Amino acid sequence: MDLISVTAVEGKAGPGFPLEYPKLAGVDLTDIAGFSKGQPWDQYARMRAEAPVMWHEERRFGGPGFWAVTRHADIMSVNGDPDTFSSQRGGILMATGNADQGHVLLRRASLDAMINMDAPNHLQLRREHMPYFTPAYLRALTDRVKDEVTRLLDAMEAEGRELDLVKAFSSQLPLFTLCEILGVPQEDRPKFLRWMHYLEMAQDLAMRQATEGVTPTLELMQFIGEFNNNVEEMFEYGRDMLHRRRADPQKDLMSAIAMAQVDGTLLSDEYLDGSWLLIVFAGNDTTRNTLSGTMKLLTEFPDQKARLVADPSLLGGAVSEFIRMVTPVIYMRRTATTDTEIAGQRIAEGEKVIMWYGSGNRDETVFENAAQLDVTRANADKHIAFGYGPHVCIGKRVAQIQLEEAYRQILARFPNIQWTGDIDIAPNNFVHAIRSLGVSLG
Repeated sequence: MDLISVTAVEGKAGPGFPLEYPKLAGVDLTDIAGFSKGQPWDQYARMRAEAPVMWHEERRFGGPGFWAVTRHADIMSVNGDPDTFSSQRGGILMATGNADQGHVLLRRASLDAMINMDAPNHLQLRREHMPYFTPAYLRALTDRVKDEVTRLLDAMEAEGRELDLVKAFSSQLPLFTLCEILGVPQEDRPKFLRWMHYLEMAQDLAMRQATEGVTPTLELMQFIGEFNNNVEEMFEYGRDMLHRRRADPQKDLMSAIAMAQVDGTLLSDEYLDGSWLLIVFAGNDTTRNTLSGTMKLLTEFPDQKARLVADPSLLGGAVSEFIRMVTPVIYMRRTATTDTEIAGQRIAEGEKVIMWYGSGNRDETVFENAAQLDVTRANADKHIAFGYGPHVCIGKRVAQIQLEEAYRQILARFPNIQWTGDIDIAPNNFVHAIRSLGVSLG
């Protein structure tokens, strides 16, 4: 099969060309603990103004450094030029990881996935997924989403007036939707919640292993054991289900993945693992965190919430504004395939270029009063939270359907619902992972 595995080797320490912009003191986008307080909006703003293509050291990850791209137009330019900025050469994560850290299978599968491929392989695999994201398929899915939202809100009302929105709702709805598309049996679905918890902690685990060195604490050793067991269970389940679908295809996305071909050949187990990891993580995590993040926003901007309660017809457009403001995927990496230039800064072949989506979505040159939630914002759909170009998120319409239906019913049924101020965000600079969010139903 003509599939080229992602190059996992980091390049030489850079930069290869003189700096056109300063390295700003106090800016550290590799501090994953800092992201447990939310995205660093102030740092983003400084970078856009003073160093929009800034050389950033990787002291914490041990890599050669990267170019941090923070303006909306420059992020669009990088995303839209896959020939110059490759996903496959090095993958889409900041660091490919030390062989002694993390889980070998998880690290390998994170590279052997469609999101880490360039044309033509990326396009061939993407085409296999498309029947499950067409308008006709999504119309039928929407009815099931509506019913599930109602069921979850019934359970919330029965639980009491104060609860954890993530546990009661935000983690449940995307899980339901993903499993409906995949064709996962009902009895297996709770496993996905447990797997997602450990996947979100993978980056923190690798960092702790690196810092605690050869004498890890008992607590860390116990967590490593639990982490490894869950990762192995997730991949074993995926492999088993995908091979079952090859033997007995159904009308579901699981079968489409299992039967996907590149150049007329079925995917090897390595690429099945990659496809499985991608769909489990991307199909679940981003919508979950946007659902939670939106509740926080509506509490912080009560006037905007009042407008939606008074006029639910605004929700269709407001969903794009929710996604812009939350930006659940924090960054994406590309690697320069040749010497090139971004905003006047020369970039050497082989150097990492990282696009900070949250910064682009707060770019005042595109979004007026960008830090303010505006449910009537005319250009909210210009956000880049789903990426842009050939790698734009294939499931973006599924996310929009869930968000719109969720908040249509939530605000109609609980117009006084609000965030209590309790929040727990995972230490992760790749996804804005809200692990719990306290709410009062009012």
